[in-house]
Amino acid sequence: MKNRSEITRRQAVGGGIAAAAGIVLAKADLVRAATPQAREVPRPKNSDFYDADGNFLPEKAREAYYAMFKRFRYPNPKPQQELMWVQDFGMGDFVHAGMAGVFWVNDKPNNYFGHEIYLLPGQQIPEHKHVKTPDAVAKMEAWHVRHGLIYCFGEGPQTKPCPVKLPESQEKHRTVGNAKRVLPGEVNSLNRPEAFHFMIAGPEGAIVTEYATYHDGAGLVFANPNAKLS
Repeated sequence: MKNRSEITRRQAVGGGIAAAAGIVLAKADLVRAATPQAREVPRPKNSDFYDADGNFLPEKAREAYYAMFKRFRYPNPKPQQELMWVQDFGMGDFVHAGMAGVFWVNDKPNNYFGHEIYLLPGQQIPEHKHVKTPDAVAKMEAWHVRHGLIYCFGEGPQTKPCPVKLPESQEKHRTVGNAKRVLPGEVNSLNRPEAFHFMIAGPEGAIVTEYATYHDGAGLVFANPNAKLS
């Protein structure tokens, strides 16, 4: 017959192992919860954002971005709402070629720029570059993903297979094919001034902070001649 002290020791050891196992499992659950998991969300249709005559409906677009903010639990204070703009780049294909954003600061004398970029699921900013102008150097940029994920496309060897489905509406005017996936907390940068580039959101959409030099709109050049700022 086992003495009481031996039973107590075994119970203590067993309890300690169980407690340790519980801690490990709890930590594993936390790691899984913190790991970004891209999930498909319902994608809007172009018909949601245009009237019967084909006119773009900015307020409908805003509603879609606000719904995305809510899904990401991203704050949407009044100053942000007041500064936020939306674009379909005049191409009538908002769900594939569009964006929203906020210019927080665009300081020409000190040459810096702060921008928030909002993209719906699968939405692409049309391919473009920033060239030197009489008033500004060619803009350089870096993109910091806050929520969702993006694929940055730029110069370099073409990525095969392409990791994301690209909009057919932009295919004829696509000149770059080197892709890099950028997850929340990661930063990617433009490889050189005046390089063509674009980004496209993953299946949940994306919220991205851009750090850059001064933005002169006159230096913005689209690869697609039909793209324009409205």
